[in-house]
Amino acid sequence: MRLIFAGTPAVALPSLEALLASRHEVVAVITRPAAPAGRGKKLRPSPVAERAEAEGIEVLTPTTPRDLEFQARLRDLAPDAIPVVAYGALVPADLLALPVHGWINLHFSVLPAWRGAAPVQYAVMAGDEVTGASTFLLEKGLDTGPVFGTLTETIRPRDTAGDLLERLSVAGAELLVRTLDAIEDGIVSPVPQPGEGISLAPTLSVADARVRWTHPALAVDRRIRGCTPAPGAWTSLPDGSRLGLGPVTPAPEVTDLAAGELRVGRQDVWVGTASHAVRLGEVRPAGKKAMNAADWARGARLGEGVLLGMRENDDAAGPGAGAEAQA
Repeated sequence: MRLIFAGTPAVALPSLEALLASRHEVVAVITRPAAPAGRGKKLRPSPVAERAEAEGIEVLTPTTPRDLEFQARLRDLAPDAIPVVAYGALVPADLLALPVHGWINLHFSVLPAWRGAAPVQYAVMAGDEVTGASTFLLEKGLDTGPVFGTLTETIRPRDTAGDLLERLSVAGAELLVRTLDAIEDGIVSPVPQPGEGISLAPTLSVADARVRWTHPALAVDRRIRGCTPAPGAWTSLPDGSRLGLGPVTPAPEVTDLAAGELRVGRQDVWVGTASHAVRLGEVRPAGKKAMNAADWARGARLGEGVLLGMRENDDAAGPGAGAEAQA
């Protein structure tokens, strides 16, 4: 089939690579426009754009899919199908019928669970034991289209969202190719999603990534892993600055710390929660690189009884606040 691939971040690259190696022809890619990156904030093409350009494939970067010139070019290219992996923009309803076989979306959950932009993060934060990926026919609703195929993946006890997404992106790429093969061969039809078991995973904001030490250690651990690497878990210091947090280790043997109370040992740093303490791993002070928590604590010279995350404005937003789901 003639394909146009729609995707933007690095997580979409395994699917693009798998399609390039498949029996299908990738005639172009659709991706988000170049965005500021790095300390210099210079404009940089998306990972998908860079890979496509290296392959000599036409790159389409509309500011919005509603752009009329972009839509005209899609019609000229006459794709049989448009596979989508984390493109990052909503597809107008009038474009959905343009390809013969539609837009085939690879989504990183077993639908209808975790519809939305951050399915892997929410699965980790919710403590799910199993998640997966689905290929489905894109329609006007948010991840509501009929499903072609699924796979499952075990969530390991210490998985971060990044760890899990890396595995799913590779396994999902194979699922996407198998789905397109089956569509071309006429041996698969999409099945409507069940009406039960629906859960939503809207975009996570920076406010959502704030750690609430008044929650039990299990919830603290899951939130930090779910927000790693993005948007990045954090807490506030007494001076109001933010401290980025890498994954922590539950420390059930330490039960005498108040919620948010910091204790610094020779090699370990603990913080109290509503249940028992957690042991900090890497931390990232404002404006500095990530470092071992004990090294940070020695340099910060914080006194006994310091409380983290107790600023009045820290509760400005809750999970999913201000979120906007994207395709």
